[in-house]
Amino acid sequence: MLALRLKPELEKRLTNLALKTGRTKTFYATKAIEQQLDEMEDYYLAEQSYDEWIAEGKKSYSFDEVFN
Repeated sequence: MLALRLKPELEKRLTNLALKTGRTKTFYATKAIEQQLDEMEDYYLAEQSYDEWIAEGKKSYSFDEVFN
């Protein structure tokens, strides 16, 4: 169980979307969290892997080094 306190404007948008589509606010909140969590997991796991790579003394390359 998770309780959220949303800013009034965000709450209004969520309520309007739910009313217009016949879905629940919980449905849309869950979908939004799932999508954002996927992105955050990808980012932070990649960042952690990169930090480990560098800590092991391996080389990294800049965009310019790779594509020029």
